[in-house]
Amino acid sequence: MSVSFSSTSLPFSESSFAFQRQPHLCSNPLTVASNNFHSVTCRGRLALNVGGTGLCRRFRGFKLWVLERLNFQFQSPKQPKNRIRIENNLENSGLSNEKGPVSDSSSILHAPDGMVTSMDYPSLLQTGLSATPMDVSGKPSLCISVIGATGELAKSKIFPALFALYYSGFLPENVGIFGYSRKDITDEDLRSIIASTLTCRVDHQENCADKLDAFLRRTYHINGGCDNKYGMSMLNARMEQIEGGSKTNRIFYLSVPQEAVLDVTACLSSSAQTQKGWNRIIFEKPFGFDALSSYRMTQYLLSNFEEKQIYRIDHLLGRNLIENLTVLRFSNLVFEPLWSRTYIDNVQVILSEDLTKHPGRYFSGYGIIRDIVHSHILQTIALLAMEPPVSLDGEDIRNEKVKVLRSIRKLEPKDVILGQYRASGGAKVDTCLNGLTPTYFAAALYIDNARWDGVPFFIKTGLGLIKHQMEIRIQFRNVPGNVYRECMGHNMDRAVNELILRDVPDEAILVRVNNKVPGLGLQLDSSELNLLYKDKYNMEVPDSYEQLLLDVIDGDNHLFMRSDELEAAWNILTPILNEIDKENISVELYEMGGRGPVGAYYLWAKHGVRWVED
Repeated sequence: MSVSFSSTSLPFSESSFAFQRQPHLCSNPLTVASNNFHSVTCRGRLALNVGGTGLCRRFRGFKLWVLERLNFQFQSPKQPKNRIRIENNLENSGLSNEKGPVSDSSSILHAPDGMVTSMDYPSLLQTGLSATPMDVSGKPSLCISVIGATGELAKSKIFPALFALYYSGFLPENVGIFGYSRKDITDEDLRSIIASTLTCRVDHQENCADKLDAFLRRTYHINGGCDNKYGMSMLNARMEQIEGGSKTNRIFYLSVPQEAVLDVTACLSSSAQTQKGWNRIIFEKPFGFDALSSYRMTQYLLSNFEEKQIYRIDHLLGRNLIENLTVLRFSNLVFEPLWSRTYIDNVQVILSEDLTKHPGRYFSGYGIIRDIVHSHILQTIALLAMEPPVSLDGEDIRNEKVKVLRSIRKLEPKDVILGQYRASGGAKVDTCLNGLTPTYFAAALYIDNARWDGVPFFIKTGLGLIKHQMEIRIQFRNVPGNVYRECMGHNMDRAVNELILRDVPDEAILVRVNNKVPGLGLQLDSSELNLLYKDKYNMEVPDSYEQLLLDVIDGDNHLFMRSDELEAAWNILTPILNEIDKENISVELYEMGGRGPVGAYYLWAKHGVRWVED
């Protein structure tokens, strides 16, 4: 059992309760009052909040810890029957990793020639690799390694998200954070690099400086050099040194270019996985360049890892809007009976961005279809349209998502509009973009199943548009035989009911309904019932990386694409990608800061839908 008092974590075992203790100035030294804590569990995640952090309680905890240590030295170690971790839900998998069971042995594993083992590595304590003494006072139960630790993504997103989880109590106090890169820097250098990007919650500032110092003390750097196999052996040895032989789970976040993923994963698989807990690996989109390259990458990954170890992360799927899709639908009777072709006329998924920075080499190579549509847009539609899962287990949800993706009709060029923004001040496209690389994509998708047959799902996503906007609009059918038709004027489209789920610019849930305007006579108006999150909830919304990293720690994979989901998504988009490669599909230019290609409006009209512009 591990109980956290303020910023101090004091582990103790149930066996320590058997000791006889002298009366203490603090009454009832072995009891924590039941009214001082409460727990909340959702999707397998346990959060236990403990009160009463006075001096007496800290002293009692310290005393229990000392007695346990004395007991540990003179008795054979026993595995506690029940173990509760405060604000942490690490999977208790015994002495096995997710590849399968391993031997419960304390002997040192012999590594192949050229690899660094834990027997060789303690000398690093004297080499000056670490500018400050390592904090080995607490053996970590979880180690997280960021591969590519000095890159922009790691500095601006991953390390801040890890610190936010640590600060909020969702990581164990003694967590080990390891940065891996090819730069010849020390632990202190890495800490200095990331320190400026770490911030505490705006609405929760207690012990900020202490938590920041504690997090940085648990952060280490490994110089992997040019040989990833040797570098991963170095990483493994350093992690084993900090772990001290205890059972520890490991997470590896690959913040590396796509061309380096396969080499890094192969070396990681053979040289850096723990044999005393589970191993999980995270890597960023895009997941291949096309169906064939994605298939080859998947087969290579599955030759080194099991599917349940692989987490393909798309930060856009960590937004609260996406997490709320299934909650709104399956927990509200007012919505669930209406969720079908009988009542829904069309669905519109919008993701538009103003161009605030250079697209870069990465985007110019992949384009908006591979970068945004393949993962974020299709996953959003799958979550929105799937059948009710049998449970909230990640595999049950992914089973339903893949059914939707397999039911989506393959796209045809006549149902797609591609665009590319003009360079500012000229008629030509931006020179950073390659050829026909699309920066705008609009399409009408159809799901050929009993629930959604004939309902168009419209997509609009693009860069360099008039504003940044993320929302989902669900438009319902007109009321049959509406007796108020004459009171609504000529434009019946403006009188349809809508459910609007908005993430940007202001997160909100809106329901558009028709009502009577106050006063004499009978005049109807279409109004919005508005739930604006910033008005309702006085709290800071966590970054999407925080949500997804916490899901990985908890083993909740419902927002991460499985291999069969990847294949199904590529099958939808491959016909369009082939047409682009053959230059059989035109790319329409549009003005920077405009509303995108005009052809999109004709596409909606062809399907009998008016695109809504606020």
